[in-house]
Amino acid sequence: MAVKVLVVDDSGFFRRRVSEILSADPNIQVVGTATNGKEAIDQALALKPDVITMDYEMPMMDGITAVRHIMQRCPTPVLMFSSLTHEGARVTLDALDAGAVDFLPKNFEDISRNPDKVKQLLCEKIHTISRSNRRAATYSAPAPVVAPVASTAPSSVGSYGSSAPARPAPIPIRTPAPASSAPSSPAPKRKAYKLVAIGTSTGGPVALQRVLTQLPASFPAPIVLIQHMPAAFTKAFAERLDKLCRITVKEAEDGDILRPGLALLAPGGKQMMIDGRGAVKILPGDERLNYKPCVDITFGSAAKSYGDKVLAVVLTGMGADGREGARLLKQGGSSIWAQDEASCVIYGMPMAIVKAELADAVYGLDEIGKHLVEACI
Repeated sequence: MAVKVLVVDDSGFFRRRVSEILSADPNIQVVGTATNGKEAIDQALALKPDVITMDYEMPMMDGITAVRHIMQRCPTPVLMFSSLTHEGARVTLDALDAGAVDFLPKNFEDISRNPDKVKQLLCEKIHTISRSNRRAATYSAPAPVVAPVASTAPSSVGSYGSSAPARPAPIPIRTPAPASSAPSSPAPKRKAYKLVAIGTSTGGPVALQRVLTQLPASFPAPIVLIQHMPAAFTKAFAERLDKLCRITVKEAEDGDILRPGLALLAPGGKQMMIDGRGAVKILPGDERLNYKPCVDITFGSAAKSYGDKVLAVVLTGMGADGREGARLLKQGGSSIWAQDEASCVIYGMPMAIVKAELADAVYGLDEIGKHLVEACI
């Protein structure tokens, strides 16, 4: 059965081009178009599409507001179109918080110059998110923080040579109850991990917020984050996480030193590796690799540098990135966790871990943060 798509954009040119690209796929049917957020809501209710493509900046009602209404009234996977700018990144992250599943750059030049590549990428995204877990996608972030509220005393001096005030807990946002899931693994055993490494893709920005906002400022292990994301987005995403979390979060730079309570986000378009001294190496993105950053590369370097002292977590995402890196970690004696299917937006990367029998534990999204606190001493 063809995937039914509603195309929403105030640009007549863009609506036509997106509709043409999608209609060329025999397994996709464009069932309607809308020129603003209000029309999008009405059309979503009337047409019940499987997927909605959504622009942000539109008259009468913007895309983010429309996504929020749609998720409340008729939850539907939404693919946002975004500009590759810092502001575009901020807006896209807001849209993902509102319930959008994924995003694509809105680049008219690429659509004109390389239609075959655009068609393949867009159609692949549509097919993938049509199978996404809509209930998981409607989670809002951040999750309520469960750790005690930090005092106003300064935190310990970090690698930048200055102290920062402790962060207050983010204001809890009401969220739907988690989807029911199979019984999860038992609570983890405590261990002196030297590194926590988290890899994710589609659905990852919201999932990372839900996990990291549960960690106290005193979290005892360094953290590295690998999120499939364009170069223009990772700085804005790191800044967003830093504001929401009690731990410190920053986009990783070459030469950064791992330390407890600091999470380093791999920069988009590049690769991140860790050496045995706890220093981060940022390398140019290899065109031969599908993912920049790549979870396998960071996990693999962690396996070489830290042996059995790594706790790796694979969250929601399409594909199997992270599986081979997790295999190397497992061979060295490190621990691997996977997010469960019920709480994933896309059960691809965690499924690859589970099917390869590499997972030491499988947890629901809202369990992972608290179990990280329990596991690390």
